[in-house]
Amino acid sequence: MYRYDVERYLNVRGAGGADLGPDGRLSLLLDTTGTSQVWSVDAPLSWPEQHTFFEERVTFVDTSPERSEAVFGMDEGGNERAQLYRLDFESGAITDLTAHPTAKHRWGGWAGDGERFAFASNRRDQSVFDIYVQDRDGVGADTELVHEGDGWLSVAGWSPDDDRLIVHEAHSSYDHDLYTLDVGSGELTHHTPHEGDVRYGSPEWGPDGEAIYLVTDRETDTLRLERLDLETGGFDVVVDGNEVDEEGGKLDGDGGKLDDEEPTADDEPVEDGWNVDGVAIHEESRRIVYSRNVDGYTEITVGELVAPDRIDEFPAPDLPRGVAGGVSFGPDGDRFAITATGSTDNANVHVVETTTGETERWTNASTAGIPRNTFVEPELVHYPTFDGRDIPAFFSVPETDAPESGYPVVVDIHGGPESQRRPSFGAVKQYLLNGGYAVFEPNVRGSSGYGKAYAALDDVERRMDSVADLRAGVEWLHDHPEVDPGRIVAMGGSYGGFMVLAALTEYPELWAAGVDVVGIANFVTFLENTGDWRRELREAEYGSLAEDREFLESISPINNVEAIESPLFVLHGANDPRVPVSEAERIVEAARERDVPVRKLIFDDEGHGFSKLENRIEAYRAIVEFLEEHV
Repeated sequence: MYRYDVERYLNVRGAGGADLGPDGRLSLLLDTTGTSQVWSVDAPLSWPEQHTFFEERVTFVDTSPERSEAVFGMDEGGNERAQLYRLDFESGAITDLTAHPTAKHRWGGWAGDGERFAFASNRRDQSVFDIYVQDRDGVGADTELVHEGDGWLSVAGWSPDDDRLIVHEAHSSYDHDLYTLDVGSGELTHHTPHEGDVRYGSPEWGPDGEAIYLVTDRETDTLRLERLDLETGGFDVVVDGNEVDEEGGKLDGDGGKLDDEEPTADDEPVEDGWNVDGVAIHEESRRIVYSRNVDGYTEITVGELVAPDRIDEFPAPDLPRGVAGGVSFGPDGDRFAITATGSTDNANVHVVETTTGETERWTNASTAGIPRNTFVEPELVHYPTFDGRDIPAFFSVPETDAPESGYPVVVDIHGGPESQRRPSFGAVKQYLLNGGYAVFEPNVRGSSGYGKAYAALDDVERRMDSVADLRAGVEWLHDHPEVDPGRIVAMGGSYGGFMVLAALTEYPELWAAGVDVVGIANFVTFLENTGDWRRELREAEYGSLAEDREFLESISPINNVEAIESPLFVLHGANDPRVPVSEAERIVEAARERDVPVRKLIFDDEGHGFSKLENRIEAYRAIVEFLEEHV
C-alpha cells in the first residue's frame, strides 16, 4: 500500500454547516483554503463559489429568510470571542454587525421577516450572557438589550409570529432550563422548573407557536423527544430512545430483547436504549427530522406531525453510515440539507427530498487525491473494566499484515469529558492507519451518548475511575494478538489531554509515549484561569474551588509528574480561552525539572485546538516525528 505524507491527509477537505436559502442557494462552510469559509452551490455537485476570504475560521452561516444575504460568525486567533457579520451575496459586501471584539456573541437566528435577528452576548459582564435583538442594518450600538441574564444563556429561535424567543440556560452539561422571552415586554417565562439534573436540548417551536418540541431526560436516563405545551406546562412523549424490532419489542443496546412490559408510570424513571439527540421542524409544512444516536451511529427519521404527539414517517434518506446532523429545511419544507460523514467518508452536504427520502450529495469535498477505498472502517468493541462494566470503543487496524511483534497502537482519547468518540472521518486517524499504527478510541465513563448515569460516573470524586477505564482498555489491547504491548501511546486533546497526563502518572508502565494537546495539567489553576463564562459550568463537572480544592490538587497530574516514565509531547495554542496556555507551560517545566523527556510546541495564533492548515501541518508533522523517534 502506498504511504502518504501526513500533509496529504490534512488536506482532505470537509463541507458542512449548510443552509438552504429562499432563492435555492445552498450556503455552507468549506475548508478548501485551509480554514472554513463561506461558500455556496446552486445545484448538486456544481462548482462552489467562495464568498469569504479570511485567514481566520468562519464558525457558522445562516441565510436571511427574505434577502440574498446571510450572517456568519468569526473569532480571532482562536480566542472564541466570535463577532457577527452580514454578507451580501450579490455585492460581496461584509458588515461587522457587533463591533465588540472583547465579547462573545452566540447567534440566535433571524426573525421570520428577515428584518431582525437575536443573539446572546457577555458584553455587559464577561461571566454571564444577556439577550439582544438587532435590526439587520444596525451596527454595534444599535442593539437592543431585551433581557439581562445571570448565567449561560443562548437563544434557540423566534416564534412563528416573531413576538417571542426560546431562551436556553445551561447550569451544567447535564442540567438545563428553558424559557420564552416576550421581545416586546421583556417578560421571561420559565417552563421547566425541576429538581436534580435534567437536560432540555434542541428546542424547536411547534408549528403554531403553542408548544416547544425538545429532547429531554426529565424522567429517563437517556434523551427522548417530547412536546412541551406552553399553556398547560404539560409534557407529552413523542419518540423515546428505544429501537423497535419487527415484532414491536424494545431492544437493548446490544440488540437483545428487553422484557415486554407496560410503559412505566410517568412518576417512575425508565431506562431507554439510546438518545434522541436532535430535532428540526419546518413550521408551515409541519415536517420534522429527528436523529437517534445508536452506539455512536446516527439514525435519521423523517416525517410529518399529523397530531401534536404523533409522527407519520416518510422514507429514510440514504446517507453514509456514520454521523449526520445540521438539518436545514428549504423554504417550503419540501427538502432539507444535512451534513453526513463516516469513518471512510469525509464530511459532505446532502440534500434530501422530504417525502420520498431521495438523497443527492451536493458537495464534493476533496480527499486530496487519496483513494477513498484506502480509508479504514473501525470495529465497534466493548471491553470489561474494573467494576464489571463494558466500555464501548472503536478499534481500527491497518489493512496490511501485522509485523511479527504486532502493531503499535495510538489510544486516542476524546475531550469533553461529556463528549463521545463517534464514527466520523478523522484525517489524522487515517494517516496513522496508513502508516502502520492501530488506533483505539474508547468512550470511557463520563462520555455522552450512553445516558446520564454513565456520564455522571466520573463526576468530582470519581474522576480517576475514568482513568482506570483507560488501563482496562490497554489490558484488553494486551490480549489482542495483533498488538505490540510495548508500543502503546496515549494521545488526546483538552480533557483528553488531562487523561493522557493522568494515564502517564497513574499507570506509567503501560505507555511508550504520551501526546497532550491543549490539556489540563492542574485542575485548580485551570479553574482559576479559564474564561469567566465557563467557570461555573466546569466546576459542576470537576468540583468547586471553594469545596474541593484539596481533592482537585490530589488528582492533578502536575503534582504527580515524577511518576512519568515515558516521553511526553505537549502542544497548545497561546490564545486558548478554555484551557489557558499556562497549563502547558507548567507541565513542561515540571517534567523537565524531573528529567522527563518532554517536547513543547506553542502556536501564537491559535486557541483551543489548531484551526489553520499550516499550523495543523506543523503540529502533526512534529507529532509524527515524535512517534517515530520514541515508538
